[in-house]
Amino acid sequence: MELFLQTALSFPTAIYSFLLCVAVIYWLVVAAGLLEVDLLDVEVDSMMEGSGQTEGLAGLLYKFKLDGVPVTLVLTLLFFFGWFICYFIELWLLRHLPLGILRYPLGLVVIVGAFVLAAPLCAAICRPLRPLFHKIEAISSKSVLGQVAVVRSGRVTASHGEAVLEDGGAGLILRVRADEALGFKRGDRVVLLEYLSAEHAYRVITEEEFRGV
Repeated sequence: MELFLQTALSFPTAIYSFLLCVAVIYWLVVAAGLLEVDLLDVEVDSMMEGSGQTEGLAGLLYKFKLDGVPVTLVLTLLFFFGWFICYFIELWLLRHLPLGILRYPLGLVVIVGAFVLAAPLCAAICRPLRPLFHKIEAISSKSVLGQVAVVRSGRVTASHGEAVLEDGGAGLILRVRADEALGFKRGDRVVLLEYLSAEHAYRVITEEEFRGV
């Protein structure tokens, strides 16, 4: 255990250890319904629509064929494989070399190299998942307006919120938006009223309001 911690907290592995810890905390928060699974996807879409070309994060996703799945899932896999590669390079090689101050420039090379090696591994996992997410996107963008969903996030605001729409299977997790003054909370039933294409989300209201009660 001591060797594991020493290796995981040594540079350059420590960089990926930190990123991986952030990813784990993020998924725990998502599981609690406080954040959305595809939190970064809208930002990437906005970059693409605004620039008309693949730059930055969006460009990297397309270059490594990692598009078509949630960005947060892609980053988590990249951090995991990057950590795995760095860990064993440190364990089997770097810790046995008298590098001194050279550890830091060499460590930067290892960090970049680990990312490059992690990308095809991540793509190999994401590629078979892509049709699944395309199917979910196709279903969620169809006319589901007027159907009832159940809020899964702690609250629903004009910029945050998720709800589950029963589809006869595991259910679809959809982004939902509403005036925070309505006070929607986890477990509330809401009606999908309008699809907000810019946010890939649905505006929701209460069942009573939808029925005109």
